[in-house]
Amino acid sequence: MSQDKKRIVIKIGSSSLTSLHGEMSRRKLERLVDEVVRLKDDGHEVLLVSSGAVAAGYRKLGCLTRPSSLPEKQAAAAIGQGLLIEAYSDLLISNGYVASQILITRSDFSDEDRYNNARNTINVLLERGIIPIVNENDTVTIDRLKFGDNDTLSAKVAALVDADQLIILSDIDGLYDSDPRKNPDAELLESVTEITEDIEDMAGEPGSSVGTGGMRSKIDAFKITMASGIPAFLGKSGHSNIIYDAVQHTAKGTYFESTEDSVNLDSKKQWIAFNSGPEGEITIDADAKDRILERKESLTIDDIYTVKGRFDKGAVVRILDNRNEEIGLGMVNYRSGQLKNPTDIKADEIAVEIDQLVCHVEVPIPVGV
Repeated sequence: MSQDKKRIVIKIGSSSLTSLHGEMSRRKLERLVDEVVRLKDDGHEVLLVSSGAVAAGYRKLGCLTRPSSLPEKQAAAAIGQGLLIEAYSDLLISNGYVASQILITRSDFSDEDRYNNARNTINVLLERGIIPIVNENDTVTIDRLKFGDNDTLSAKVAALVDADQLIILSDIDGLYDSDPRKNPDAELLESVTEITEDIEDMAGEPGSSVGTGGMRSKIDAFKITMASGIPAFLGKSGHSNIIYDAVQHTAKGTYFESTEDSVNLDSKKQWIAFNSGPEGEITIDADAKDRILERKESLTIDDIYTVKGRFDKGAVVRILDNRNEEIGLGMVNYRSGQLKNPTDIKADEIAVEIDQLVCHVEVPIPVGV
């Protein structure tokens, strides 16, 4: 793409699409689509990560209020997903653009082949001018395989497609130094270049009864984008032209952008850090820890002295030091059985290549992503 044309991922939360009664608002949807169309008319590639399936479907299921039980939520999503994509598609087609639907689960990201297949599919759609609309497949996903919320999903999708910008729309103007609902003097942070402990302390609990993600989940999402070198923005969906202005860097909100000195993970390390799902643990000695952290050397068979779990060659495992503190994640070159009894492997053989190892000091890996 030319320098002034961008690949933009936009996360639209439930509160950005629903009325005060919790139902899908056609007016809100039309306004958001108008901004997407404006970006497309300017030549940008646009991908939407959209919530709203449960909100769109629960009344049709016969529920008077948003359901709380998992079976009812999944049934509502089964109805609402079709209604949601139909609404998007109708509005986009009337403006000359085609929508496509992609429903995924966390396991689609944790399996490297499926991860790459998803990227290839989305790339084809974007290159052909189609607007992918991504959502978690809520009708079949169980809790332990959920992304948690669409903030995390949108950040992972942005990294998947090597986006130029992630825009997260919410019901709040951005990240404040304290809770603006409790402190009238709270100040909006216009720019964040590093996710520090102070920044994490500013994250509060969910602010909307409609969505599932609070500020904490958004901070975790921005950890992913910043480690991937992707600029991101958090702003309030109710503001006029919020999406278009965010692309122009003139919108009110918080911009999350890493500095030139920050570590930007390549696609392989992104998958290891944020998607792989560790299958076991290996413990290394203090000398090996120093070598990988200070001298950026690979781990050898001789560096490992305990192995937990059962895993195959190519699995990602947690790497711990001798105080049981996690150093990072790495992809192993041997099965767990071979590492537990390495009688046929030379001591200096590489167990984990340094370019397939992500340390926590290199990038803060969100818990449970």
